[in-house]
Amino acid sequence: MAPIGIFDSGFGGLSIFREIHRLLPDYDYIFLGDNARAPYGDRSFQEVFDFTNQAVRRLFAMGCPLVILACNTASAKALRNIQQNELPLMDDPTRRVLGVIRPTVERVANLTYSGHIGLVATRATVSSRSYDMELAHLADSLRLTSHACPQWVPLIERGLMSSPELRREVKADLAALLAADPDIDTIILGCTHYPLITSVIQQALQELDHPEIILMPQGKPVSYALQDYLRRHTEMECRISRGGQTQFCTTGDVATFERLGTLFLGHEESIRAVQITI
Repeated sequence: MAPIGIFDSGFGGLSIFREIHRLLPDYDYIFLGDNARAPYGDRSFQEVFDFTNQAVRRLFAMGCPLVILACNTASAKALRNIQQNELPLMDDPTRRVLGVIRPTVERVANLTYSGHIGLVATRATVSSRSYDMELAHLADSLRLTSHACPQWVPLIERGLMSSPELRREVKADLAALLAADPDIDTIILGCTHYPLITSVIQQALQELDHPEIILMPQGKPVSYALQDYLRRHTEMECRISRGGQTQFCTTGDVATFERLGTLFLGHEESIRAVQITI
């Protein structure tokens, strides 16, 4: 097997995998969640790079010629360094690593009418300014306003997705974002956990008198970008095996991964995971 590797610091990347698998079901996949060291959101650049690089090398060792960083924090803090400095030094420099930020930015640039875009994400993603830089490459006219939401992921992973506490946090964070730029017409959900609370976010926007704002999750843009990448890079596409098989791996507790993973995938099919070290 030569599967596509998909890496996340925890569970959220399963929302990316779900859309990739829906669009490209024939390929083989290995999903790796570094749940033992999650979350990455408040870690330093060096820690995120070290952990992500270890995971990428582990997936390469498991036979993956292509790895997707289905994690905004890893994409923001580690992707460029891995692409530019690590891949050329590896035994097989033809392997590739892709992230989620560029496909998201390319899509959101086509959605906004006002050119005013909001971003909700972890502290690490916001502080990296990766979205700012990618948008600047596309068009100088686009304005990005970012807001870190440190409480959303812990509440989601505790299963409190409909709780009053989460609703208060979401409304307060969105109010702060819109106070910084009232002309925002599109908001990037810059964390792969956030699609699970889309209805909570939409309700908060209604209460803030902004029901017209478009929410931009990342699963579909990333999946279509991967499809396009494989079409353009036939030398990579021909290396990936097509057995329709997926292996789920975690560095943490298998039972927890299987329970929460099924929730993130959005269906009732059971996940069978294995524990590995990286």
